Amino acid sequence: MSNSADSPQPGSSAARRGSFRPVRILTVGVFALAGLLFFTSFHTAKGTNIRTDASLLKLSDLIQERSRKNGELDESNAALRDQVEALAERDDGSTKAEDEKLAALEKSAGTQKVTGEAITVTLDDAPPNATAKLPGYPEPQPDYLVIHQQDLQAVVNALWQGGAEGIKVMDQRLISTSAVRCVGNTLILQGRVYSPPYKIQAVGDPDRLQKALAESPAIQNYMVYVNVYGLGWKVEENGTVTLPGYSGTVDLRHAKPVE
Repeated sequence: MSNSADSPQPGSSAARRGSFRPVRILTVGVFALAGLLFFTSFHTAKGTNIRTDASLLKLSDLIQERSRKNGELDESNAALRDQVEALAERDDGSTKAEDEKLAALEKSAGTQKVTGEAITVTLDDAPPNATAKLPGYPEPQPDYLVIHQQDLQAVVNALWQGGAEGIKVMDQRLISTSAVRCVGNTLILQGRVYSPPYKIQAVGDPDRLQKALAESPAIQNYMVYVNVYGLGWKVEENGTVTLPGYSGTVDLRHAKPVE
């Protein structure tokens, strides 16, 4: 234990020096650290916005990366489905009638390949500098020059109406639970992202399919924008093609047969 007589008393110069020097050193250290941080920031930024330019993961990059991963998962799922089907082809005790019924259900569900004559419909945005080509129409707003969700849905619905046996949008087969959705200027289909031009291919009677497209009121409205503002529209006959079976997962949990 130290002698109290040797200890600095409150108010004495020794006491003031003992409490002043650590505070002064700490203050100098804080200012020195702040100066180092400002110096480092200056040389790192070099006239740019660090918060903006140092952000390596933009939302669009994340969307594209997730779309790529979903595509890889679809391919993996398709390979596993092929293995399951190969195992199912072994003698499992089912009758020929049961096998035929299962094959018909798989075809209707869109999980099996379908081959036949086909047409392809291509939709695309108008040129950014488009103007009204016909008199009496206003100059285009940005909204007039891009493909919308209802345009894609109109084509898909018309093709089903025309007796399509199977439909593929971009590189994915549609099934009963598929939803064609657009966010901004991109198509989001079954977890994957696409940009225009959009290609929709359908297997069926080409004449019936094209007749259904021509008779669709929604497509007739779209054709006004094609003729006036230059939205992209092309219908091609492809001859005989094979559409892939749907290889993704099915979100449907409950269903009952239609009488």
